[in-house]
Amino acid sequence: MILTVTLNTALDLTYRVPALTPHASHRVTQVIERPGGKGLNVARVLAALGHETVATGFAGGATGAMLRDLLAATPVRDELVGTAGPTRRTVAVVDTASGDTTQLNEPGPTVTADEWAVFRARFTELLDGARAVALCGSLPPGIHVGAYAELIRLARAAAVPVLLDTSGEPLRRGIAARPDLVKPNADELAQLTGSREPHRATRDARRRGAHAVISSLGPEGLLAATPEGLWRAAPPAAVKGNPTGAGDSAVAGLLSGLVDDAAWPERLTRAVALSAATVLSPVAGEFDAPAYEELLTRVKVTQETP
Repeated sequence: MILTVTLNTALDLTYRVPALTPHASHRVTQVIERPGGKGLNVARVLAALGHETVATGFAGGATGAMLRDLLAATPVRDELVGTAGPTRRTVAVVDTASGDTTQLNEPGPTVTADEWAVFRARFTELLDGARAVALCGSLPPGIHVGAYAELIRLARAAAVPVLLDTSGEPLRRGIAARPDLVKPNADELAQLTGSREPHRATRDARRRGAHAVISSLGPEGLLAATPEGLWRAAPPAAVKGNPTGAGDSAVAGLLSGLVDDAAWPERLTRAVALSAATVLSPVAGEFDAPAYEELLTRVKVTQETP
């Protein structure tokens, strides 16, 4: 199975309005609720691809109970740990006219030292039988900034490949713990390395400890610095739609390729095709399955010279 970790889970609410106008009242035409947080998004995509997937992290309060009810309706196995504080909500307001999305994210509950100890023990148990683990998203209040580095060391001790997808100081400390994969976007990469030149920044990030670094370049696809060289993967054309969750779908594609022992071109093809198919989906954070199958044949992967 594939294990995903979402320390700062969320109940995702998507509101669709005809047009979003500042300082005005709006009539919402559609409301969508789903379990959220980067790792849960990854888990749902992996399950849709047919992988056995287990989700752990934290959930608490009435919002957490609602999140777990929604998660129970999916193929993802719920191994979330309870917290006294309530799970956060995230609100995405979609402007139907323009297609633009405005995102509002709450900070999350404060996790106590005892709750972290319970989670750490459960994570260690779940590593037994895991083929790969993904550590995704922000840290909720109360969890120390080196938490991901700690979990990476536990995964490495259990010989389980680990992917890290976070930002800021948790990324800086986590990459030094030598994860197998890191997937920053351009802004996160620049904050980590001080460079906005994609090739230089991606290679520099890899020198900091990661086995491979896959940098998200938005609509232009992915740039990957791997032990087998530098690769570029791009969709056949720019796609228009809602990009919410596209990065999480790319992570799912990378993990799917990893556990299937696919070569790097195949891993990157899956990641880019899933990301683009997520942008094309009418529901934020889901992917358009027919579009994914069609895009798999059209993603262009090239090996680049440093």
